[in-house]
Amino acid sequence: MKTYRMRISEVPLQDDWDVIVVGGGPAGCTAAAAAAREGARTLLIEATGSLGGMGTSGLVPAWCPFSDMEQIIYRGLAMKVFEALKAQMPHVAKDAMDWVPIEPEKLKVIYDDLVQEAGVTVLFNTLLGSVETEPEGRVTALITANKSGLQALQAKVYIDCTGDADVAAWAGAEYLKGDTATGDLMPATHCFNLGNVDEYAYLNGPLLHNNNKQSPIFDILRSGKYPQIPDSHICNNIIAPRTVGFNAGHLWDVDNTDAYSVSAALMQGRKLAAVYRDALAEFMPASFGSAFVASTGSLMGVRETRRITGDYILSVDDYVNRRSFEDEICRNSYFIDIHGTEKEEKQAGGKPEVIKRYGPGESHGIPYRCLTPRSLQNVLVAGRSISCVREVQGSVRVMPVCLAMGEAAGIAAALAAQLPGHDVHTVDVKILRRRLKEEGAYLPDPPVAQARESADPSQNGAFKYH
Repeated sequence: MKTYRMRISEVPLQDDWDVIVVGGGPAGCTAAAAAAREGARTLLIEATGSLGGMGTSGLVPAWCPFSDMEQIIYRGLAMKVFEALKAQMPHVAKDAMDWVPIEPEKLKVIYDDLVQEAGVTVLFNTLLGSVETEPEGRVTALITANKSGLQALQAKVYIDCTGDADVAAWAGAEYLKGDTATGDLMPATHCFNLGNVDEYAYLNGPLLHNNNKQSPIFDILRSGKYPQIPDSHICNNIIAPRTVGFNAGHLWDVDNTDAYSVSAALMQGRKLAAVYRDALAEFMPASFGSAFVASTGSLMGVRETRRITGDYILSVDDYVNRRSFEDEICRNSYFIDIHGTEKEEKQAGGKPEVIKRYGPGESHGIPYRCLTPRSLQNVLVAGRSISCVREVQGSVRVMPVCLAMGEAAGIAAALAAQLPGHDVHTVDVKILRRRLKEEGAYLPDPPVAQARESADPSQNGAFKYH
């Protein structure tokens, strides 16, 4: 690759932060709010003009389940955000816990209020350009770019909530990306909203989701009239009056760490939204005959890129055995949701599930050590790029658990900022867990007998919780 030597040798420096959070998605918002709540001077950097990530700019139309089919398990700030949005959506039942619709404009303001009330300073439309480090794995500054130009931002502790582990990777952390054998990444989806939908016809007509074997999506595919529609994936929800949000179709070979790849996919996705509108208007005229494309996501719906290698790597065995950990910072009950290759998704029935879903009341723990890149001193990672195997990433990548992980990372960063050397690996997890519980986190203690059975040292203090 050709190189260019910049004339600029110095840029303005702002060095009065305790914690800097990069990425204002669900994990970033709760991380920043939690750090500021603990008294840390906190800056949140966001590349777009609004907070919320995939639930707002990405137009994902519904929350993944907040419950383990018995009770809400993503609590604390996660539950606060969830309940605040539900309260503003009159068509949503007050006791709804799973697959609850998202009205993105309302959610943007809820996230704004969350961080502002905590005392966070936010920088919108600000891109991370470079990460400055010392040889021992200590980040010394972030170089950012926005309308004010280039700037160096310095803190004691940094939280990477970029979704792609940009801060950690650029600082030299070890990571894996996609399928370790093939390099394949899960396909992306460009979400969109259709307006002027006939709600009565939509609610009383055939279920459009592909779980319904009589869904009109299969008629559309069989007709051959809309070859641009790739497969039967079509999640959809009423998100506002006469407005249906769609998480539909797959775009393969999209790499969110490659700016050219994402740029091309966004243009492809916008065209695909119009094709879906036309197909639905023809095959479901009562519902969508007068519908129009009201909006498309300004963010691509990316499911997978990098996963850091942390002090602990969450395994399939941990997931299958519903394992708990002495340093766990939240529970998770979402199923292993890996979207397949083009061949797998286009075959009859789509990609088969290999790992059985949890039953009511079942969940697994996520240890703090999955948030700590093992080769970096003052960086935490929260969100879909934590330390885990690819199968487990298919579960922990969704918004409810990202909200919970973010709050834990924020408290931990505030604690680390008070330590000599600001080493995130030396945070007292007992204090961290106590603070999380005080703020309402769901962290059930295991039975004493099972705690004694944690004796397998290869699991670094893991024990099973049922």
